[in-house]
Amino acid sequence: MKKVTGIGGIFFTCKDPEALKEWYRKHLGIEGNEYGTTFDWKQAAESDSKGSTTWSPMPETTSYFEPSAKEFMINYTVDDLEALVEELKKEGVEILNDIAVYDFGKFIHILDPEGNKVELWEPI
Repeated sequence: MKKVTGIGGIFFTCKDPEALKEWYRKHLGIEGNEYGTTFDWKQAAESDSKGSTTWSPMPETTSYFEPSAKEFMINYTVDDLEALVEELKKEGVEILNDIAVYDFGKFIHILDPEGNKVELWEPI
């Protein structure tokens, strides 16, 4: 089973998310919204499948990365989240929550061996 298909997002803390987003807009042309920005791409040169990667600065006070003590979290895209979660459970991977379903896909959080919170996302 193919597990990870791409990087769905990079989330990190900073002192002033709004100022940082403005700096990136002004100096690097990265336009965004309240969450950061989304880069759209095709999965392969000969594919009609599209994907996206989110870049999201977050306040230093966020609790979104807990229980990890790290200042970042990487989101990986996957093909079949439910099947992957069952496989991860059998392998003894720490699952932090139940699968959450939104209009834009399914999500779950796990911990890697170094305590980094990892977000898995099956896009719609």
